Amino acid sequence: MTTKRSVNEEVGKLENLEEFIEPTVNIDPEFVQICKDSGARTEEAKAIYMKSWTIIQELVVNKTPEDRLRQRCVIATGDLSVAEIMHFMHDPITVGVETIKKGAPIFVDINMLKAGITKRGHKSKIICVLDEDQNSEIANKYGITRTSAGFLAARKQLDGSIIAIGNAPSALIMVCKLIEKGFRPALIIGLPVGFVNAAESKEMLRNLKIPIPSISCVGTRGGTPMAVACINELVAIAKEREE
Repeated sequence: MTTKRSVNEEVGKLENLEEFIEPTVNIDPEFVQICKDSGARTEEAKAIYMKSWTIIQELVVNKTPEDRLRQRCVIATGDLSVAEIMHFMHDPITVGVETIKKGAPIFVDINMLKAGITKRGHKSKIICVLDEDQNSEIANKYGITRTSAGFLAARKQLDGSIIAIGNAPSALIMVCKLIEKGFRPALIIGLPVGFVNAAESKEMLRNLKIPIPSISCVGTRGGTPMAVACINELVAIAKEREE
């Protein structure tokens, strides 16, 4: 059995690291210079990001801010068809950018989404609602999912915030119910994935009687990578508009 110590000892024996660090793409200095993605910090990361954009801009329409989010979601999923199923309602780009500029909190359904959101280029606090229902008290009491319980626990903090959901349809349904009861987030990114209530929860979001700005997609597709992509692109646009 390989122990942690023996692994560390083997790593310590490596003397020539150069054989491991050849870039995986050609690094174009011009691409590196113009890259504005907050998540890309090294030359290789910036080169990969810009090469992806160059490819996607030839395949997906590139005329509006909404197109930028479509492109980013295509990059995140490797699926060109997601550009065709995304819906933008009630000017979510403008609202999202202004909300990020204000430093409003961003509430997310799971920690993987929280981890994926860039920490640079904005001052918004990123809050995973799984941490809001201490000891799962609400979830256990009512027998609901932990993400639903988390949004229920955080309900008084949601006004003016951004909500991003990429995993849990039950959480999006809860958010829609809270909106019907008078709570008012600034923007909802509702992209839960799956075969149980994913399509229905996103349809519920689009059919809200209250005109809450939202980004969603049709059907069972979606997921945390798409939700992360939307937030990170809104951060990038907000940063550009401040320059």
